[in-house]
Amino acid sequence: MSGEFTRIARFLAHFDAPRAPAGPGDDCAVIAPPRGELCVTTDSVVEGVHFTRAHFRPEDIGHKALAVNVSDLAAMGASPAWFVCALSLPGDFTDRALSGLARGMSALAREVGIPLVGGNMTSARELSLTLTAAGHVPRGAALLRSDGRPGDVLYVSGTLGEAALGLRLLTRGRASGEPPRRHLVRAAVERQRRPRPQVALGLLARRFARAALDISDGFAQDLSHLCQASRVGARVRVESLPIGHTVRMLVPTAGRRARRGTTAATLRPLDEATRLALAGGEDYELLLAVPPARCRRFEAACLRAGLPVTRVGELVAGTGLTLLDASGRPLPVPRGFDHFARPRI
Repeated sequence: MSGEFTRIARFLAHFDAPRAPAGPGDDCAVIAPPRGELCVTTDSVVEGVHFTRAHFRPEDIGHKALAVNVSDLAAMGASPAWFVCALSLPGDFTDRALSGLARGMSALAREVGIPLVGGNMTSARELSLTLTAAGHVPRGAALLRSDGRPGDVLYVSGTLGEAALGLRLLTRGRASGEPPRRHLVRAAVERQRRPRPQVALGLLARRFARAALDISDGFAQDLSHLCQASRVGARVRVESLPIGHTVRMLVPTAGRRARRGTTAATLRPLDEATRLALAGGEDYELLLAVPPARCRRFEAACLRAGLPVTRVGELVAGTGLTLLDASGRPLPVPRGFDHFARPRI
């Protein structure tokens, strides 16, 4: 295994040279300040919490570490600008694995147009990657969680539940699948290993949405965060949720029939497919609150751009999230992911 500086050079060799005045190699990167405002985020992916090397290739880990940060930029409506990366590498992490990590990260970096401008590398007992990413928005144009208003229509991009299903299949040793459903299993696992940050939608939504966030800890929990920040409530019809095709095909969707006289105190249970969509997490889709007057133009713009969005509910006066079934009866609100309650893996 090569030494520290050789390993740094090996990692950097996979990335394009940044356009910043000074990038990797100096004590600091030198970045020209934006004309508008700078959105900055930081996030970590940690072995044993967000991935295991038994289930994720180095390329997957590198991709995901950058994807979760770029997803935060997308949720703000920001154009990706630059990122820095701190790697903590265990002693058994080979040079070949390091190159794979760099290939996965650099491929996504080129795809979304975000250069690596600096970072750090150190030894550790477990593999972890901590990235800080920045993006630009015009002054006052960033999409915030706190700007939602009663009456705003809620949209979610893409589909929900597949990443959580993929994690379940990986941890239960069913990632290969059995014919004829093997392609469905692989699709779910790919959603877990290679999330796709919705940068194009974030830039488009900046013209229409009032509030936004990305779905990382589960749709219901993240929507509750938006409600709390905006001091509003939300009402969602669960039959409108865009549950992923692989979830519908591989997971039972029929819950038990509600008994006559069901009340909020005796809510009927969620079926497992709906639970994955509501609480599974790691979808990295966007949840958007759009004023009613802009909805038609927003939907038309998304259609023209080929960016699927689904109308799932609305913000309301009051507090809290209410989930409704097809008959308008309330459903229980499941908990999402909590780092200090249980690990993902």
